[in-house]
Order: sequence, then structure tokens, then C-alpha cells
Amino acid sequence: MTGPVHLRDATEERLFGGKCVSLGVALRAGLPAPDGYALSVELVVQITAADEPVINAVKSLFAELAPAVAVRSSAVGEDSEAASFAGQHVSVLNVMTPDAMIMAIRQVYDSAATPEALAYRKKMGIADEPAIAVVLQQQIQSEISGVMFTRHPLSGDSERYVEASWGLGEAIVAGLVVPDGFRIANDGSIIERIVGEKDIKLVSTSTGEVEEVEVDTDKVEALCLNDHQLSQLHELATACEDIYGRNIDIEWAFHAGKLYLLQCRAITR
Repeated sequence: MTGPVHLRDATEERLFGGKCVSLGVALRAGLPAPDGYALSVELVVQITAADEPVINAVKSLFAELAPAVAVRSSAVGEDSEAASFAGQHVSVLNVMTPDAMIMAIRQVYDSAATPEALAYRKKMGIADEPAIAVVLQQQIQSEISGVMFTRHPLSGDSERYVEASWGLGEAIVAGLVVPDGFRIANDGSIIERIVGEKDIKLVSTSTGEVEEVEVDTDKVEALCLNDHQLSQLHELATACEDIYGRNIDIEWAFHAGKLYLLQCRAITR
């Protein structure tokens, strides 16, 4: 059995799924991804089967990742150019105890067998049974977060397109806000800034929940990224293209003035 490995050492997709391997590439290249651990498909199955030695070994990782952990799915075969599993498998954020981390791993595993996830696999012509590995990372308590495409997802133009909002990025993924939009030319110059309507944000609480709260009135229609931050995002996009190639979809977050890379995958056709 493959035990927990440092995320930067996750290199085999058949064992650790696409997200673990992609984040491992980022860490080895020196990109600003949060470090953590990769749990193999086999290890996740052992956890769901209540293997106590395995569970205790995984629980022991919590102290290194505390005070809060993000538990994220990493399916074998996910996030190719033809199919993106974004939104199909659960991520559990702001996990604050070892026992809750084990419960979250089981939630991630179970999410691969929901009717919606199975229907998506069928639609995409994926006949194999779901194989789910898990990423454990320290939770980034982002003040601003979002997504960035290195090719405009609608027009196909060669430029960076950024969507951004206050708080955790799941507010954008879940469609809870109209995010700000930014277009950045390949030379880093800003083409366009579009103000969204960001009336709520998702924040982590001290009790281990993710809570929806109202945004201060003066921030609802205020741009959440300044030009320096947009320049940092452009530089991150360039660095990611050097490693992953062109036409990529990047999840990112700012916390305490630092930019973090949360995920990098091919733009789905």
C-alpha cells in the first residue's frame, strides 16, 4: 500500500489522480502552491473501509497542516482538454480536527458516486469506475480569489481573462456572485476592467464552517484587484504556461498580500 506522500512527490496519476500530480508539478517548479499531502486511490479506499492503522496515520498529518485543512478530490482521468470534473466531486474546506478530516475524505470519496457525477462520466464516454485520490493542504483563508484563463474562454482570443471576488473562490464556482472581470494582454497591459456585483462572500469560521456573509456596501461594486495584483496574476500565468503549456485554467487566491496557485488544468473544450 502507498502511504501518504508529500504533495511535491506525487508523480503517478494512476495512483494519485490529476490534481495531486498537477500540484506536485507546481511545487517542484517553485510555483506558489500550498504544500500538503497526497493520499493515493488505494489509501482512500482503505480509509472508507475503516482501516484503523491507516486512519491513524492520516490523522497524524493534521498537526502539520493545522489550524485548518482543505480536503480536495483528485480523480484519475479528471480535467483533460475534453472533460473537466470541476463541480462534480466535493471539496471540503476549513476542516479543523483530525476526525473531521477523515469524515471529509469519506465525503470526497462518496461524491464520485453521486448520480450527477456518474451521469457526467457517462456523457463524456468514461467507462472506468471512479478512482478518487485526495489532496490535503493547509487552508488558504483568502481575502480575494478567483480563476484565470490564459485564453479567453468565450472569444478564444490570446489574452488572460480573470474573474475575481472577495473571500473564498467557491462563491464564483457556485454562481453566488457576479465576479469582477479583467482582460490582460499577453504583454501584461490591462485591456479591460469590468465591475461585478459581489454582494456576498464565503469565509471560514473558527468553528470549522464556511459561512456566507454580506460584503460591505462600498465593496459590492468596487474592483477587488488592483493593477499590482493583476501584474502578479499575469506573471503567474506566464510561469504556469512555461510549465504546463498554453491554454490553461488557473485557480488562485490572495492571502495576507501573497498570491497562491490552487490549481492548474487544461481549458476544457
